[in-house]
Amino acid sequence: MINPFYRSIFTTITRIIIPGVLFCSVAACKNDPKEIQSLTGKRNNHEDRAEDITGIYSKNSKVKARLFAHEYIKNDAARPAYTDLNTKIKVEFYSDSGVLNNTITADSCRGYDQTGNILMWGHVQIVTSKGEQLNTEELVWSNETAKIFTEKPVTIMTGGDVLHGNGLEANQDFTWYQITNPKGSVSVKKGEMPTD
Repeated sequence: MINPFYRSIFTTITRIIIPGVLFCSVAACKNDPKEIQSLTGKRNNHEDRAEDITGIYSKNSKVKARLFAHEYIKNDAARPAYTDLNTKIKVEFYSDSGVLNNTITADSCRGYDQTGNILMWGHVQIVTSKGEQLNTEELVWSNETAKIFTEKPVTIMTGGDVLHGNGLEANQDFTWYQITNPKGSVSVKKGEMPTD
């Protein structure tokens, strides 16, 4: 058993020395912001990140779309909140019977969580199951109207025909589209020409 005299001395020394040591340690601990930034990088702490992702969207137990991207960034703290997919993305859309309908590829894509709208840019290409192909530099999908559109130059290849124009509006499955300011030639079978 410890003598009460030594216990009081030990308690007094402990009360003086431990806080002093802690104070000196905290005072000596100094973080250089540049050093911290070099260790952690310049990434935003509010971002969720992933690489080489595959996403599957299903409805009523049927796969409706598959998404592939090399870089995924989600930022819920941004106003408006967004999700970015970068470095060559690919989206495949399927029918209810599991047949591949359309494929969309692009360099990058940003989805806005609140509205559901999606912006794609950089070598955007849509290829349909019929072999039709659309090329443009930017494409917007509106969640509210379920339509895609662009004001950028577009090229559409259907069979042997190549259509060019500035701007496009289409339904989301690309079975209907309208080119704004079209240019190009379309082959028409004999007897299909309108007569006045």
